[in-house]
Amino acid sequence: MRTLIVSDLHLGSLTRSDLLRREQLRRPLLQAAEQADRLVLLGDVLELRHGPMRDALAAARPLFEELGRALAGRELVLVAGNHDHALVEPWLAARGVEAVPPPLGLEQTIEPERCSRALARIAEWARPARTRVAYPGLWVRPDVYAMHGHYLDCHLTVPTIERLTVGAMTRVLGRPASAFTRVEDYESTLAPLFAWRDAVSREASTGAALNGMATVSAWEALRGEHRVGAGVRAVLAGRLRRLAARAGFPLAVGALNRAGMGPLRTQLSLEELRRAGLLAMGEVAARLGLGDAYVVFGHTHRAGPLPGDHQPEWRGRQGARLLNTGSWTYSNIFLAAAPRSSPYWPGGCVTVEDDGPPAVDCLLRNCERAQIAPEPGGDARPRRRAAGAPAAV
Repeated sequence: MRTLIVSDLHLGSLTRSDLLRREQLRRPLLQAAEQADRLVLLGDVLELRHGPMRDALAAARPLFEELGRALAGRELVLVAGNHDHALVEPWLAARGVEAVPPPLGLEQTIEPERCSRALARIAEWARPARTRVAYPGLWVRPDVYAMHGHYLDCHLTVPTIERLTVGAMTRVLGRPASAFTRVEDYESTLAPLFAWRDAVSREASTGAALNGMATVSAWEALRGEHRVGAGVRAVLAGRLRRLAARAGFPLAVGALNRAGMGPLRTQLSLEELRRAGLLAMGEVAARLGLGDAYVVFGHTHRAGPLPGDHQPEWRGRQGARLLNTGSWTYSNIFLAAAPRSSPYWPGGCVTVEDDGPPAVDCLLRNCERAQIAPEPGGDARPRRRAAGAPAAV
């Protein structure tokens, strides 16, 4: 049985960086799906932080209808992530309405209509494929477990917006991430954070703090980025702001650590993002008892392990063998200048056969950068690659 796993489609993005809304970029995925017995969409399938769910569903419908035809008679599995947690929240909330529910395991399989109205609609569009939902992950085979990977934010040492809100929540609840051992520990910390974001975006488009642009702007300031084409005065003003931000950043991180929000580190390189993300995912695998299983995840958008990667980094502290699917979104700030030379190049997937190691691949590896850049009408601003950033991390 061949299982194809892709993650982080972010369909409905306001920036139009979600490549699978474009017919010509859907073809490689559809062709790969035709050769698979099962397709797993491993979370952040919809972008529900940018605006109402109806807008994301409208953007996603053509893909699901085409996937249904490509997978006719075979299986489509959807797993929710942090950006589309609202798809499974109704089912999670209903579990304990009438009686104390059983503990959440590593895999709950749910029929779409029992999960949410939105997932029922997606299942309708995807016919004649058979659609089911798995949460928080799926045992692809006895030694391969797949989950979105958003639990890793609880152990991340990079001070992202997501990580800081997790730190605040663990302080409020009095449950440090260092004590987590169950799925419920992660859900009770993360689900409230997702819920208020979902509530804000339910009726209208959200602002930069929720849609991710504020994080990108902060990254640019701290790493020395500036917009191409800006005037001299704007460039000078931007440099002053960046100098101020970089000077104050270590002080801010130190204050957060003293307040019990850490442990956080001040490094913001792409190498540190990779290192910290893998350590955090390895920690999740250990705390959930995954042992030395292959653990396939997305979330960080950084595919791997790739040729040239340091293989020991991709092993969890209890032996979990980590693989990342990459994403299907265009993130200019993370792409190298040369086409296809960045581990953030979109179009990633992981293929799992009946035996042997899962394989990481890129279905858009033959595309040029101009072919995957956002189409006119989106607000994904062009940015240069970060100064000094390596071509591959």
